[in-house]
Amino acid sequence: MRALTYPLLVTSGTLAVVAAWVPFADIDQLSALAVVALGVLAYTAYQLGLAFGVFPTGLVATGAVGGRRVRQQFRLVSRSWLEISSGDRMVWLPVFYDPDLSTFVPSELELAGRAVLDGEARFYPSGRVRTSEPAGKLVDNPSRPSEPPVYGIGRRLILDVQSAIGAPLVGLLWVYVMNGGLGAFVATTTVAAATFTWLSAIRGSDPS
Repeated sequence: MRALTYPLLVTSGTLAVVAAWVPFADIDQLSALAVVALGVLAYTAYQLGLAFGVFPTGLVATGAVGGRRVRQQFRLVSRSWLEISSGDRMVWLPVFYDPDLSTFVPSELELAGRAVLDGEARFYPSGRVRTSEPAGKLVDNPSRPSEPPVYGIGRRLILDVQSAIGAPLVGLLWVYVMNGGLGAFVATTTVAAATFTWLSAIRGSDPS
């Protein structure tokens, strides 16, 4: 469950940012805030459904399979993937970051139902299976186990907030379309930045 702690904290923070602007919003802004909040809740529920096996990820193999972890770096995206091989078939499954992933060496994984297990450790999917290699640079894990690193919330937020670089443009677009002022620009930019940061976290960003 610790793999899901950080994304859920960011989700709560994003909803708090949205709620903080409600007392100052007009009817159009209230509608926009409601859409954002519903979108955050719906997509978070979907991601949790994937993580806990409520929704299928497309992983059809069962039993013991070969697996290793690779870290993807593509533009501002950094995610962990499990490269899973079963017979002559190979797929890539995105998973929420867990410190155990940093020390995971190529070994057998146990696929039980929709759960992905490595002994007593469980890895939680953060998306659907890919049958082609993820885009970008893929970094292999070390071949020998080591001590799991510790990454604080601050470091993870700094990495995820990079995706919010476009938030001021969203604020300017809102002001241009809705004829708002400085307050509307600040509110929209703040909400957009929180939402972009949340989207990175809830998709399984990797701080390593």
